[in-house]
Amino acid sequence: MATKRSAAAARPRSSELDYPRPAVTVDIVVFTIVDADLKVLLVERGLPPFEGCWALPGGFVRVGEGGERGEDLEAAATRELAEETGLPAGSVYLEQLYTFGAAERDPRGRVITVAYYALVRPDLAPFVEGGSDASAARWWSVASEVQPSALAFDHALILDMALERVRGKIDYTNIAFELVPPTFSTAELRAVHEVVKGRAYDPANFRRRLRRMITDGVIVEAPGKRITGRRPAKVYRFARPQG
Repeated sequence: MATKRSAAAARPRSSELDYPRPAVTVDIVVFTIVDADLKVLLVERGLPPFEGCWALPGGFVRVGEGGERGEDLEAAATRELAEETGLPAGSVYLEQLYTFGAAERDPRGRVITVAYYALVRPDLAPFVEGGSDASAARWWSVASEVQPSALAFDHALILDMALERVRGKIDYTNIAFELVPPTFSTAELRAVHEVVKGRAYDPANFRRRLRRMITDGVIVEAPGKRITGRRPAKVYRFARPQG
């Protein structure tokens, strides 16, 4: 009797995959801050399923034909982000979040999505426009406008995880600089932390943190002043140039 190894060896090998394959998508949670309010970009779906519902921007990963392999996940996310926002590739911070693979998450069939989150500076937010496959696109206030139960697919779950990720990283990474203009005052940077975390920061403690960032070379003083109160305030920039 043939062993399992010999039986497998006897089967002809093919360069094509001959077993069922799920589709793969990328979905992107795009955040910005406008008027001291954390906002997320949602698109109104123009096609079934969930036609007319609001959803996170995203799309299918392109699969190559013939000898082509298609695109990598990050390439797909970068492409979709550019298509769905209208902003040039590289001008927006993008980071992979999590993979969502519940069997019933998409009524069209077996679809696995790799979620990303993106951070858009407030000076770029007015230029964002939806892609051609969406009926409409606009910024929604996370705190007062988004209705999670009305979002398409499992996008409420994805949005919730992205929020937790950004809130968790705002204090120990440099992502806050992706949510301020190219130059910013101490008060503007503190406001970003407060909006994301949903709580007030002690101004004196935050100034000490800012001084440490200057000492460590994370930020440098920039030309000009910002009129934010009784007297002009110094402005700074992130030591790594933004896109």
